[in-house]
Amino acid sequence: MKYNTLGNSDLEVSEYCLGSMTWGEASSEAIGHWQLDAAIGNGINFVDTAEMYPTNPMRRETAGRTEEIIGSWIKKRNHRNDLIIATKITGEGSTTVRGGEPITKDQIIRSVDQSLSKLNTDYIDLYQLHWPNRGSYHFRKYWNFDPKLQSTAEMDDHVEETLNILSNLIEQGKIRAIGLSNESAWGTMKFVEHAKRSNLTQVVSIQNEYSLLCRLFDTDLSEVCHHENIQLLSFSPLAAGLLTGKYQKNKIPKGSRLQVTADTSPNLSGRIGPNTFETVEAYLSIAKMYNIDPTHMALAFCASRPFMGSVIFGATNNTQLTHIIDGFNTTLSDEVLTALNNVNRRHPMPI
Repeated sequence: MKYNTLGNSDLEVSEYCLGSMTWGEASSEAIGHWQLDAAIGNGINFVDTAEMYPTNPMRRETAGRTEEIIGSWIKKRNHRNDLIIATKITGEGSTTVRGGEPITKDQIIRSVDQSLSKLNTDYIDLYQLHWPNRGSYHFRKYWNFDPKLQSTAEMDDHVEETLNILSNLIEQGKIRAIGLSNESAWGTMKFVEHAKRSNLTQVVSIQNEYSLLCRLFDTDLSEVCHHENIQLLSFSPLAAGLLTGKYQKNKIPKGSRLQVTADTSPNLSGRIGPNTFETVEAYLSIAKMYNIDPTHMALAFCASRPFMGSVIFGATNNTQLTHIIDGFNTTLSDEVLTALNNVNRRHPMPI
């Protein structure tokens, strides 16, 4: 297992990160504990969660349950030092936590303390802002994205206040490093500029969607992160299961996300568009041609990117996790990478 340092922090994270967003909903506490044991046993030292998890569906009455499952594992195993834990404060991205109110100084203080309690730990390794207060173009909102209603002055005030309280929490020992999520290049640079100007803690990571089907990060954000020493933590590297091929030819496996969210998100949060299955088929053809498992190929592609800090994957059941672990040593030749990039040129924004 390869390990990468996040930004200017002392966090050395495994190149694959165990996602946890189904624990407490589609996956039981026992499954969560088994997956943590299996992940650590195979070189993973990094787990990602959030105060609003579990998801699919997200419900007010279950928000925070995933953190509690990680906390019960820590209490049971007493292996806190074996794990780098990343969690997130919600903000406007979901109404299941505080009604989707914007992130503020007071909310950060309360949220950190609540997460510490649920996680059964004295410190959070990486604390992330799940959604920007000003809104975001992620999750297919870019088709109608309009920043004209955003206020630069409000953003400056928010960033300064946020960095001040997060720097204070680092001094208190409650968190070790900070990251962003669902952010843009401009938003990321605002945090970078204010941190430099006011000598405050620097952002070390950004958690955005990234996969063979979603490569928005490749241009402006990759340039920002290269120059400012920020690493990507990619979520949905399998595009919610699309890149495994399990949904091809109108298949909807029982218990899959597409089946579970049929009423609330029938197109996998906008991932299924008019060109999606054609594009997936092109990637599956490459996997077949080079005798590579499609799941392993999709994950290895993400891990190969120069800006990648860690690839966050999720598994609803233990069989899925075992299959993913079996592909950790997969590497892609230049020939395969060229073939994948050629598909991307033909289908640059399939979702």
